[in-house]
Amino acid sequence: MLTAIICTYNRAKYIGNLLESIAANDLEKSAYEIVLVDNNCTDNTREICEAFAKKHKDVNFRYVVEPEQGLSAARNKGIKEAKCDVLVYIDDDALVDTWYLRIVAEYMQAHPEISAVGGPIIPLYETEEPKWMTRFTKELLCGYLYFGDKKRPFPGERYPGGGNAAYRAEVFAEVGLFNTDLGRKGDGLMGSEEKDIFDKMKARGMRFMYLPKMILHHIIPQKKLERDYFNRLTYQIGLSERQRTKAIGTGKYINRLVKEAIKWGGTLVLLAGYTLQGQPMRGWKLILFRWNVSRGLTGAKRMQT
Repeated sequence: MLTAIICTYNRAKYIGNLLESIAANDLEKSAYEIVLVDNNCTDNTREICEAFAKKHKDVNFRYVVEPEQGLSAARNKGIKEAKCDVLVYIDDDALVDTWYLRIVAEYMQAHPEISAVGGPIIPLYETEEPKWMTRFTKELLCGYLYFGDKKRPFPGERYPGGGNAAYRAEVFAEVGLFNTDLGRKGDGLMGSEEKDIFDKMKARGMRFMYLPKMILHHIIPQKKLERDYFNRLTYQIGLSERQRTKAIGTGKYINRLVKEAIKWGGTLVLLAGYTLQGQPMRGWKLILFRWNVSRGLTGAKRMQT
């Protein structure tokens, strides 16, 4: 019924523990398979996966290689390799609970009208959470996602996080595969490929739901909390949105620019609020976030740090 797809690039430090957390799930082994897509790893990912397969012979595990560099290409390889009708994308630097796959399987079987589901993404810090961290920067750096403890449609323009999402296989037959011009490639930080898919799904009236027990524990190393990573990521968010919206049409790009202006207003309000609370650094981090996104969105060169 389920294909768990893990796309990985040089995450040997985490991949073994993730695979073990999936194998510990209480869903019957015959009800799922794991497809791991190696996107040209140069570390010992293969050896770790071979050891896992040898240890867990009761798990339907397949290791495949996608030579085209990029997360979107790897995700598309997973779609082509999958043998089940529900595809579950799980980030390679994460852990899942023992009920994770069962929650997805039971819900998708009971609700054939739902095309995709996603759940909370909770950061698991290797160090400490910085004092400047807010919900907004946590969403940015950690993929943090939480909409409460009740099942519900995703609110507004929100959608499942790319590393914690399950789709019916038929979705990709209708809307197409992930855009390989978008998304991360190697150590690059481009994105928007999931947003592109969910926008196409929305346009076709497809529905996606938030499942509160479909929890992904996302491991956050210290390097993701450092200034250089922050600046590169936020700039490339804007650059990704520029590329995505321009590919759709001028009107879509202009609409995104208008939304960016509105977001600037909200960011300035947050800066004032955090300053009044005696936490100005939180507000200024959001200003830096917005500044970098806007530069990428308008095509300005990234400021070097």
